[in-house]
Amino acid sequence: MSKAAEIDIVSVSKVYGATTAVHSISLKIPAGSYCCFLGPSGCGKTSTLRMIAGHESISSGDIRLGNAVVTDFPPAKRGTAMMFQSYALFPHLDLIDNVAFSLKMKGVDKEERRTRALQMLTLMQMDAYATRRPAQLSGGQQQRVALARALITDPEALLLDEPLSALDPFLKIRMRAELKKLQKSLGITFVHVTHSQEEAMALADLIVIMNDGKIEQAATPRKVFEEPATAFVARFMGDHNVLSGRVVSSQNGVTTLEAPEGQAFSVRGNGKQVGESVDIGVRTDRVRLDASADNTLGLNGIVSNIEYRGASVKITVVGAGSDDFTVIANDGDYFAKPVSVGDAVSLSWALEDAILLGHA
Repeated sequence: MSKAAEIDIVSVSKVYGATTAVHSISLKIPAGSYCCFLGPSGCGKTSTLRMIAGHESISSGDIRLGNAVVTDFPPAKRGTAMMFQSYALFPHLDLIDNVAFSLKMKGVDKEERRTRALQMLTLMQMDAYATRRPAQLSGGQQQRVALARALITDPEALLLDEPLSALDPFLKIRMRAELKKLQKSLGITFVHVTHSQEEAMALADLIVIMNDGKIEQAATPRKVFEEPATAFVARFMGDHNVLSGRVVSSQNGVTTLEAPEGQAFSVRGNGKQVGESVDIGVRTDRVRLDASADNTLGLNGIVSNIEYRGASVKITVVGAGSDDFTVIANDGDYFAKPVSVGDAVSLSWALEDAILLGHA
């Protein structure tokens, strides 16, 4: 296998007519890492992947793969391979010819390309199906063939556009483990676009969260979970509640803000001016269903929804300007003191479970 390459995206923009899909983003993806681009539809993640692959022209900026600036290279000259969401297999060819197709285009002789194709199918545990056609395979099997076809070119980076979206939930989880194992054994850089937070958290060494053509945060899964950089990341990842207000005091390392409804909230952090508008994030799994002695570390509200999830219970509360303040309670704690939709509740949390959020 060729060695993995670092991917360096330098001030890259993509403009379609009057629309800017990607706004001057810069990012280093370390060699040999598993990087997931994550974000809502239309945030620019697939445009970015296609620009790395060379399937989309770059309006401004540069992309470097290893030591080479590949901005103007055609896809075949970049050292990358792309696996498309649709798998794009040729229906009239058997699996060996599907996998060997790019080698055929490069003029590799039939014997060698068939040998290498079979090696790739063996790596994907698909060698027993070598003479079948794509229509005779399940979705998960087609995906393995598409992976084999992408990897036969010996790329330095494999680019995956929502590769698991067509699979059923159980197969998704199985294929997720397969992808992670494959990336570790090959040691090459994987760049994977998804809109699933769970998928990105399970797979990535580096998560890049995009919104509206910009990067909101690029960090390890743990950092994104524990320290979301912005209110958008906190909301999108779903593990922090966001409360907004204006700073009323900032002293001794604690900032206090007042929400429009008049309630005050405290958070660790300095450097904010009185009157400045700020957002704070509160971990959903650290909120308790009881009142706090300190009324700046909690809120009162009305229960609007309850979802039982087995090991945990998700309770949604309306209050303090939030119509979906979320509490993730341990099932034992919840059933020892259950609440019902419509109940008035007092919630609380510890000072260290609230964080000051930045702005992208």
